[in-house]
Amino acid sequence: LSADKLRFRFPPEPNGYLHVGHASAICLNFGLGIDYKAPVNLRFDDTNPSKEEQEFVDAIKKDVEWLGFKWDKECYASDYFQQLYDWAVELIKKDKAYVDSQSSEDMAIQKGTPTTPGTDSPFRNRSIEENLDLFTRMKNGEFEKGTHVLRAKISMNANNMLMRDPIIYRIMHAHHHRTGNDWCIYPMYDWAHGESDYLEQISHSFCTLEFLPHRELYDWFLNQIYDETKVRPKQREFARRNLSHTVVSKRKLLQLVEEKHVTSWDDPRMSTISGMRRRGYPPMAIRNFANTIGIAKRTNLIDVSLLEFCVREDLNKTAPRV
Repeated sequence: LSADKLRFRFPPEPNGYLHVGHASAICLNFGLGIDYKAPVNLRFDDTNPSKEEQEFVDAIKKDVEWLGFKWDKECYASDYFQQLYDWAVELIKKDKAYVDSQSSEDMAIQKGTPTTPGTDSPFRNRSIEENLDLFTRMKNGEFEKGTHVLRAKISMNANNMLMRDPIIYRIMHAHHHRTGNDWCIYPMYDWAHGESDYLEQISHSFCTLEFLPHRELYDWFLNQIYDETKVRPKQREFARRNLSHTVVSKRKLLQLVEEKHVTSWDDPRMSTISGMRRRGYPPMAIRNFANTIGIAKRTNLIDVSLLEFCVREDLNKTAPRV
């Protein structure tokens, strides 16, 4: 791939504030952009309107800017809802997707286990016409949440559980922070992510190790729409950076905020980037910390004293002493 074709992205989901773990991913993607003089997109992965808010979008932009990075384009997965829908219709026409009307409990049983193969859904062989009709009606809001999903038709015997006819769309009657009430169906992350990378012509899609088994699906979805004349994104995985004595789970941080153990997401006791900003950490200290620990393929635990050392080292040069 020639240097002028390189393009990276940082793709947060706007369902919370960014934390110190995200700082590593920001420094990785934007750092590569600086090293290779390549553009970096800031893409909000806003496919789940029940948990996402404009407040989080604004906070994320503020944090990335505060760390000193500039993005080339501000993108949203929701920008591509129509295109993703059109591609899903194409999949149905090629007999590579079908509407499944089982309950989620039945679907879970039917999926099998890592050691036993799955069994086909009773709806797997619906006619293309029936699938197109049902999918259109799902989009038009005719059905209740949970009554139908659209699934890719891959294989119920695949060793990789994620390849056993994964769900592409689910019904959700929820107000979206950007598209309002235009949509009653929303794409799943696996479907939206790789296709968004492709639409933006991202060359390398960096993500954490738990997405390693998703790579096969990422590639399968790309195969369905890929055009030889365009850049094909590659997914590559790195290990999360766990920090000792520090909570870096968005779910747990949300719980702290909701149960009012802290005043807000930017409480100085929080491991969020905005919390560290209020605590007085300089942005370069966080960037130096990310560069010092680097990127690994193995899960690891970094001692929090290293972060504090980077903060002291930076403040030593700038803070007045009394």
